[in-house]
Amino acid sequence: MVKKKKRRRRPGSPLGKLLGFLAASVMCGVLAASLVVPAVAAAGFGVSTSIDYFERLPEELTVQPPSQSTKVLTADGQPIATFYAENRVPIPLDQMSPHIKDAVIAIEDSRFYEHAGVDPQGIVRALITNLTQGDQQGASTITQQYVTNVLNEARLSQDRPEEVILSGQKDVGDKLREMKLAISLEKKFSKDQILEGYLNIVFFNSDAYGVEAAARYFFATTSKDLTLPQAALLAGLVNSPTFYNPAINPDNSITRRNQVLGEMLRLGKITQAQHDEAVATPIDLKISPERQGCANAAMAPYFCDYISQLILNNPAYGPTPEERQRKLYRGGLTIVTTLDSRLQAAAQAQVDGTAGPNPDRWGAALVTVQPGTGKILAMAQNTVFLPEPGKFDTHLNFNVDAKDPQGNNLNGAGGFQPGSTMKPFTFAQWLNEGKHLTAEVDASRRVYPLDFPWRSSCGKVLGAYSTAQANPAMGAADDLQNAEEGFYRKMPINYGLYNSINTATFASATQLDFCGIQKMVDAVGLHSGLDGSPINMHQLGNLLGAIGVAPLHMANAFATFANDGRYCTPIALQEVKDAAGGNLPAQPVECRDAVKPDVARGVNNVLQDVLVKGSGVWINPKTHDKFPVAAKTGTSNNNGSTWIVGYTTGLATASFFGDALEGQKRAGQNVTINGTHYPRLDGWMLAGPQWANYMINVAPLYPTAPFPPPPPSMIGPNPNP
Repeated sequence: MVKKKKRRRRPGSPLGKLLGFLAASVMCGVLAASLVVPAVAAAGFGVSTSIDYFERLPEELTVQPPSQSTKVLTADGQPIATFYAENRVPIPLDQMSPHIKDAVIAIEDSRFYEHAGVDPQGIVRALITNLTQGDQQGASTITQQYVTNVLNEARLSQDRPEEVILSGQKDVGDKLREMKLAISLEKKFSKDQILEGYLNIVFFNSDAYGVEAAARYFFATTSKDLTLPQAALLAGLVNSPTFYNPAINPDNSITRRNQVLGEMLRLGKITQAQHDEAVATPIDLKISPERQGCANAAMAPYFCDYISQLILNNPAYGPTPEERQRKLYRGGLTIVTTLDSRLQAAAQAQVDGTAGPNPDRWGAALVTVQPGTGKILAMAQNTVFLPEPGKFDTHLNFNVDAKDPQGNNLNGAGGFQPGSTMKPFTFAQWLNEGKHLTAEVDASRRVYPLDFPWRSSCGKVLGAYSTAQANPAMGAADDLQNAEEGFYRKMPINYGLYNSINTATFASATQLDFCGIQKMVDAVGLHSGLDGSPINMHQLGNLLGAIGVAPLHMANAFATFANDGRYCTPIALQEVKDAAGGNLPAQPVECRDAVKPDVARGVNNVLQDVLVKGSGVWINPKTHDKFPVAAKTGTSNNNGSTWIVGYTTGLATASFFGDALEGQKRAGQNVTINGTHYPRLDGWMLAGPQWANYMINVAPLYPTAPFPPPPPSMIGPNPNP
């Protein structure tokens, strides 16, 4: 409701006061009861009984704001989605066309500005009509109708739809209660306030509550711009939204519209010429249903779903799941997210194009995080929410965890094996322990006995390389292999990293404290995408990415390197306001020191070579020709999960391509994708170009400064292996 205005002066004649008094007492009880004579007789109501009953009824009506739609927006103000239980857009009375106000008053309550909430003349007229013609006229004023709508809205918002009372279902008690509350309401609010509230709450259609939503739905316009015939049609709908629905019963609708226009002419609200022109105007509907929910999002449906899960899982929006759902669907929230619509459009275009027609349902995903804030700027995947012919559909979000740290559902796929994109974290610990980034390691070793003396200062026992059993005869774990022959030799550790040599990573781990590797992985926020548990780095296979991690958290971990070693929690909610404009809890930027700055700079130094002369050298287009960029490719053992995670100083993006729904059980070998046959998939083949094309388009929108170099003492004796 708007703030209380100065009340209009009401008719002050003795007759006016007398009628107001009668409306507040005997007329309200006796005549209202008389409108339903059979019911009154059956119930045994007499005049004295009606008056006594009326006096005992409550006078106060709590007018809460009606259910309102929640809007979800990008950081730059573009609409993402709308949530509502009732599609309603409240607006002030002065932003409504005078035609709609005049039309509703003319057909529903022509004496609205004269009575005190209950209209004795209307009651008498309805009584005579009912008794002489057998019709059933209710004589409810706009104020009375508003009371009924407010009561019903309260029942709906409290999940009590079975208690909603429609006009034809009111008994004597309901009618008397409505009258007394109407009289009381007129003492608290001005006529304009009541009219505004009524026009914002009244039901026009299951897709349109209130006049603004109705104008948008039926005519693709606003209530301020409604023409006279449009306003008359909507005013006529109020009495019977189905019978007079122009999309279903156009003849009934035109008859009713013309009746409204006739009343407006009779009351002097329009001229004869206006009336005749409006009557001759055909109905020109432009039905425009509101797109509700994430499945109908204007963009980023899976990011939208992630936002909804954050709201529904957070007790700050209500102590129970039911209350949080009411807040989202009825609370009129304005949710400003971190999404950048420019990046989102580019990301969606890339993932949609990577797999092409995609009859085999391969998954493609991109997610971007801003270093230094943790803001999620883009989140896209090559699927649709609802089944469509020729489309890959799923409700699962490829980019996020299955559950949050409290065990609440996030509707995520649960992560994918990151493969060699895990290697930089072992390398970071190498630098963290004071070793040179060009120091030599023995990458020729492929077998490590089960009793190999790995170092663990925290006393944890290391597991075997894989889940397969070691060969008892050899007393060793599985044979460690590289993707290609020719790399089983001694080499500088940085060369081993940018060429993604498995044996080099293991050789470096022989010289490290696994508890330090564990701390490094934990510090940058990596964890299991299924249940949020820590990745056990004492299980040797996890050095090469054997545990599924969500792309969001891979991107955010690499953003820590881009941010000089400072980790920021990924966030999606930038601002949340309630219907009154008050602030609700969002997600503040929360950062902490995670990796030593010199260590982060050393990692950045080596990962810049991945695209220049390492495992990503075949990726086209060439991003490193455009701006300073670092990256790491990754591929799972069966090639069913392929990655590149790359970053500038302003953006960190994880790009995934592979088997997204079968738990990476499907091998990416001897497959044909988008018309090209691949003997085996690798990170540079599909995930790589997807990432590169996207970053070339969007990276210049954010900082692309050179990465600060590591200290010379970290480089070591062989700077150019």
